[in-house]
Parts: sequence; C-alpha cells; structure tokens
Amino acid sequence: MTFDFGQLVIDNEFAKMIRYVLGGIPVNDETLAVDVTKDVGPFKDFLSHPATFKHMRIQSQPKLINRKGIDRWMADGSKTMYEKAVIQAQNILENHQPDPLPRGVKEQLRKIVQDAEKEKEF
Repeated sequence: MTFDFGQLVIDNEFAKMIRYVLGGIPVNDETLAVDVTKDVGPFKDFLSHPATFKHMRIQSQPKLINRKGIDRWMADGSKTMYEKAVIQAQNILENHQPDPLPRGVKEQLRKIVQDAEKEKEF
C-alpha cells in the first residue's frame, strides 16, 4: 500500500476549510460592512478601512492556498500547492513532538489490543 503525506496535508487543509464553513459564517450589518459601505462610498478603497482588517481575521486562513496574487507567489518561489504540502509534511515528520498520552491511556490501549487478539484466537 502506498501513502502520500503531501496529499494528506492538502486534505487536512481542505477539511479545516470545510469545518470552518460548516461552523457558520456570521452575516449581519457589521460583517457585511453596511455602515462602512455608506461611509466610504462607491468605487473607493474598502481594503484599507479598519473594519476590513478587523473582519478578515475571522475568515479561514489556509497555509497552502495562495491568496496573495501571482507577483507575490512568484517572489515566494512559485511553489505549487503540492510542493508546499510536501515541505510541510516533511517538517511535521521531522519536528512534530506529540503531547504525551494522559495517564492510563497506554494501558487501556494495550488491553484493547490484547482482548482483540484473544477474541481472534477463537
């Protein structure tokens, strides 16, 4: 059997984005910037408005998808999503330090495996 760690990182990114959307996106006068739209007016700069900065932080923040534009993407090395995912997977495999299991969990897991092995013998 083969396994692609880069694809796993991409799948994880998509799952996070889906979970974010399923959690609900607040839609109200503030998040729609109704007052800001009235204040700034049509065809003006909404991006530099403080409300835009405030509300952009509540959006999903993907690590692999480039939302910065082609010039920035090229300046950052023109890596594809898959190339960035493989680098992230390698980093995880080399550096991740998992939190230790709570007391007793290891023994519980060992007992589950032993019980399953006993069941299989019959």
